[in-house]
Amino acid sequence: MAYKVLVVDDSTFFRRRVTQILEQDPNLVVVGSARNGKDAINQVMELDPDVVTMDVEMPIMDGITAVKQIMARKPVPILMFSSLTHEGAQATLDALDAGALDFLPKKFEDIAANRKDAVDLLQSRVRALGRRKAFMPRGRTIAPSQPIKPTVLGSTVKVFKAPVAAPKPVVEEPRRILTSHKATGKRYRCLAIGTSTGGPVALQNILTKLPQNFPLPIVLVQHMPGTFTNAFAQRLNALCQISVKEAEQGDRLQPGVAYLAPGGKQMLVEGSASGAHLHISEAAAHLDVTYKPSVDLTFSSLAKVYGGDVLGVILTGMGADGREGCRELHARGARIWAQDEKSSVVYGMPQAVAAANLTSSIFSLDEMASHIITEVCH
Repeated sequence: MAYKVLVVDDSTFFRRRVTQILEQDPNLVVVGSARNGKDAINQVMELDPDVVTMDVEMPIMDGITAVKQIMARKPVPILMFSSLTHEGAQATLDALDAGALDFLPKKFEDIAANRKDAVDLLQSRVRALGRRKAFMPRGRTIAPSQPIKPTVLGSTVKVFKAPVAAPKPVVEEPRRILTSHKATGKRYRCLAIGTSTGGPVALQNILTKLPQNFPLPIVLVQHMPGTFTNAFAQRLNALCQISVKEAEQGDRLQPGVAYLAPGGKQMLVEGSASGAHLHISEAAAHLDVTYKPSVDLTFSSLAKVYGGDVLGVILTGMGADGREGCRELHARGARIWAQDEKSSVVYGMPQAVAAANLTSSIFSLDEMASHIITEVCH
């Protein structure tokens, strides 16, 4: 049975174009279109679509407000269209905080090799979100803003401030955090996390729970355009007790600091385990690699520097990026964890490493942070 899609945009041309692309896929059918957020809410209630594509800037009611109201009243997977600008990045992150599950640039040819790839990209993203509808929560609530507080990292005092115009964090209905995981006693020198579709929300879920004195450096690879990663790192830094930054050439890995791979480039770990640093390379140097940044490349470099002293975590995401990097880490004795299907927006990347028998544990997203703390802070 085909997935039902509602297309929301104030541009008649863009609504028609998206509809034409989606309906080339026999597994997708556009059941309606809306010109603004208010119309979108009414049509979600009436048509019960499996997926909504949503513009950000619209008259009467903008896309972010519409997402909040839809997720409060009748949650449905939402794909946002955004511009590849700093302002577009901020708006997209706001939309993800509000409950949207994925995003694409409004000119999605910008991240595809040709028109056919762009068409396939949009269709595959919408199909993936359609499969997710069965796992949607009944509703979402907006949590109070986190208080601003000083955090001590070594001898440095860092004051975390809420980002300007940042939305209140969105949290799922409370779930009991399981405590069944027991520390293995293994030594670690680095925590590495790879993710794609659904990753921004998943990373925020985990990183905001880590303590200020977290004992390891954290390497983050999130599939994201280059104009988005700095804004995302700044947002995480404002919300977390640990430090979060967009990785830069020559950064030395320090405990309690998370380094987010820059979009459109590759991030490699080099040096020795006692003096590891980052090498940021242009994507052109790795023409055979699909993703920029690539989890495989970063994880493979970690295996060369740290051997088995790595806890590798693969979160929600489409495709299989990370599987081969995890294979190298696993061969050297590292532990690999994966997110479970139910809590993943897209169960592609975690499934790939699990199917390859590389995972020692599979946890839900809400359990992941507490188990990481138990494992590495023993």
